[in-house]
Amino acid sequence: MTTGAAVRQPGIVDAHHHLWVRARHPQPWIDPHTMAAIDDDFTPVDLGPATRVAGVTQTVVVQTVAARSETPELLGIAADDPLIAGVVGWVDLTAGDVVERLERLRAARGGERLVGIRHLVQSEPDPAYLDRPDVRRGIAAVGAAGLAFDLLVRHHQLPAATRLVRDLPQVRFVLDHLGKPSLGAGGLGDWPRDLRALAAEPNTTAKLSGLVTEVSGSSWTVADLRPAVEHALDVFGPGRLMFGSDWPVCLLATSYTRWVRVLGDLLDPLTDDERAAIWRQTASREYRLAAS
Repeated sequence: MTTGAAVRQPGIVDAHHHLWVRARHPQPWIDPHTMAAIDDDFTPVDLGPATRVAGVTQTVVVQTVAARSETPELLGIAADDPLIAGVVGWVDLTAGDVVERLERLRAARGGERLVGIRHLVQSEPDPAYLDRPDVRRGIAAVGAAGLAFDLLVRHHQLPAATRLVRDLPQVRFVLDHLGKPSLGAGGLGDWPRDLRALAAEPNTTAKLSGLVTEVSGSSWTVADLRPAVEHALDVFGPGRLMFGSDWPVCLLATSYTRWVRVLGDLLDPLTDDERAAIWRQTASREYRLAAS
């Protein structure tokens, strides 16, 4: 085993983290009692020490709230911080002027770092949300603008995501957190089958992120994570997977550096080229990041 080896290698791209200052953008999903570890503000100053220890040289910051004001703020932060190479922002996909909204974001300060768009599909009560014509028109506009679309879905929403991806082959889709499988004693259910169906579509990639907070119970082990990571490697292959910390949400279950170390151990059987794809190359390619 190479415990800690990943933390010493330079050039990692963290394809998924968040930043928030709650006075400007409240995070109503944070329960101060059960989520005390993240019941705080998180800025680039907080992120910097962990990324330096891990050898991270570029990151992609991802939206957290459906607010028009959040994405311009993240773009401005990225303009001032060379670590942040990309922003996955938010627009109202159902708006009639999605194209114009995307153009305004790109014209804003830091707009050249807009690399994708995400919507909190996991929170949509409508099970047919991804089948709606207005939503699909918005996602098609995202793809036509040269941006990736991040799929934030739960495992039971994977079949709808697969229909969407199949019907919009011109859009680059990035699956967040492997579709949030239920990990631990309960078993994976239909998730392996549904993830395989999604991975069969060539316009999809996925993030090895957000897994430690999907383990049932109060703690987790590497054994809890291994089946999901190995299945993702099987169906996507290393060339279509990317690393994401999901910081600071990961702090509910682990530290930034511990997650990097654990993932490094899980990826240890791969070749150097395969690990390089996951740690750097897939994210750089799919989000079209400028070289650091």
